[in-house]
Amino acid sequence: MLKKWFFFIATLVFVSALYACSGGDDGDSKEGEAAGGDNVNATGFPIVEEELELTIFANKPAQNEGNDWNDILIWNTYRDLTNINVNWNSVSPDALEENRNLALGSGDLPDAFFLAELSNTDLLRYGSQGAFLPLNDLIDEYAPNLKALMENDPTIEKAITFPDGNIYSMPSLIEDDFLSLRLSARPWVNEDWLNELDMDIPETTGDFYEYLKAVKELDPVGNGDTIPYGGTDIAELVQWLSGSFGVMNHGASNTNLDLDPNDDSKVRYYATADEYREMLEYIHMLYEEGLIDQSIFTIEWGQFLANASDNLYGSMIFYDPIELFGEEIGSQYNSLAALEGPDGHQSYNKLSSSVWTPDNLVITSENPNPAATVRWMDHFYGDEGAELYYMGVEGETFEIEDGEAVYSDHILNPEGDMTFEQAIAQDLTWLGSISGIIKADYFQGGETAPQSMEAAEKIEPQVIDEVWPRFTFTEEENRILQSTGEDINKYVEEMRDKFITGDEDLDNWDSYIQTIEQMGMEELQEVYQAAYDRYQSN
Repeated sequence: MLKKWFFFIATLVFVSALYACSGGDDGDSKEGEAAGGDNVNATGFPIVEEELELTIFANKPAQNEGNDWNDILIWNTYRDLTNINVNWNSVSPDALEENRNLALGSGDLPDAFFLAELSNTDLLRYGSQGAFLPLNDLIDEYAPNLKALMENDPTIEKAITFPDGNIYSMPSLIEDDFLSLRLSARPWVNEDWLNELDMDIPETTGDFYEYLKAVKELDPVGNGDTIPYGGTDIAELVQWLSGSFGVMNHGASNTNLDLDPNDDSKVRYYATADEYREMLEYIHMLYEEGLIDQSIFTIEWGQFLANASDNLYGSMIFYDPIELFGEEIGSQYNSLAALEGPDGHQSYNKLSSSVWTPDNLVITSENPNPAATVRWMDHFYGDEGAELYYMGVEGETFEIEDGEAVYSDHILNPEGDMTFEQAIAQDLTWLGSISGIIKADYFQGGETAPQSMEAAEKIEPQVIDEVWPRFTFTEEENRILQSTGEDINKYVEEMRDKFITGDEDLDNWDSYIQTIEQMGMEELQEVYQAAYDRYQSN
């Protein structure tokens, strides 16, 4: 279980989350002419009566190395159901950018791009040029599953609608109610050490500080090796504590951007807010007193896992401890929710949008039947499609046990030297990617383990009401983001770390603000505000 869950963690951490026929008469006309709706059944299977051949360019993650998508259980099964035969042009991640750009630059387009890591900038650019088809009407008519999800969660449509009003892609989604997965890594505290210290689960930032200090003094590991708080990245701690200090109030998808608490019509670059400074002061105090692992800025995952397995940590932000460290170590941990901060803020803001990536499927102007292609993709936004994509075929890759889908024994316990992921990759292609919608019912990793589900239930009442997806921008706005925006965000991250470690004194805060303003903060703020205004109107 440890091996299979760690593999999926790595997938979620390292999968890129890149966030595109104009909206005029020509674009709408082209969509209608090219739809090919006459050869498409409105519901059920097959999708088309006459076999349809499609060529799809696909990112084939390294975890799928060795399998042939043109002859594998999932796509063979789906071909037989739909009467659509996909010729997969799958490329490895290290060759993805070069091959994708070559296809786009040469004009020799496939019928569609699948999980090709097309940025929002690319989606808008090639969409406005007519290389990618607008999908608004096609989704309305041929994607009932996706349409229902968008109606239930309006942020999905907002996330994939571009400034010209068009939708150029069908997204990868996480089920809105699958909170445990959307939380990703979450906070844990060593309850055995709490009991030894006769302390309760921390509920405030003050409680957390006192616990960390007591752990350092107790030093249960001995020889000063005890680490009161450890993690793989300081950003995890910053994001968790954001809800205790009143920043990042709509999630982390838009870097350093949230809603102005004094004017809900305005966005705020919160990395210049007083509340953000107060949070950095608190984290600096923890670091300066040796309550945070002093190697947290450089530690590798392997070293972190080794430390955790040696039971060195009093608290952490990570994934399911039992699944990762085993019962003996992992069962010592209990989950934390949001801590109440010094000014009464207490919300859990470290939550991903339900839109994992916007560019799951992009249909090009070369496609002979866009309507059928939209229906082909839409199946994976429903229960049956999600089951097929993530579990496979009943009786071959999974069984139903007590009403739940469970991988077959030859996958859970493969013979010889074959790993769990290698067993999956013989029949399925989801490893290394999320496609369609991922649902708790069809996922057997650590996020559905009892400890993780209990943690999600504890956190749920404190979760913010709306998590913004990544906003979309015009070409000119993207130019500013890729120059001024990147420079400012890089500077803010560097200064964040320096303020925390003490390499830069927080007494120099005014100088920090002045530098950001001189770098072009006013122009960047205008870009963000325009994007937010469009987001609200979508």
